[in-house]
Amino acid sequence: MLRKIMLAGLVVAFAGGAAYAQDSCDAKAMGKDGKPLAGAAKTSFMKKCMADSCEAKAMSSDGKKLAGAAKTSFMKKCEAGG
Repeated sequence: MLRKIMLAGLVVAFAGGAAYAQDSCDAKAMGKDGKPLAGAAKTSFMKKCMADSCEAKAMSSDGKKLAGAAKTSFMKKCEAGG
């Protein structure tokens, strides 16, 4: 029970981080020519960028990397932005 409460607290703590990550990924979505990405290229870039950003934040309250169902749940919520 305590683990579930800790996990819920962790997810809530990083929910704001997902919104920041989306903004920073959007700012980085530039092509090699310096023009903003659009369409499928931007969608693909955003998905990868958000996954990478969320992966770095998938830590338990004691500083260890999340694994299994806890990581899957965290990643899903983080990538969704909330």
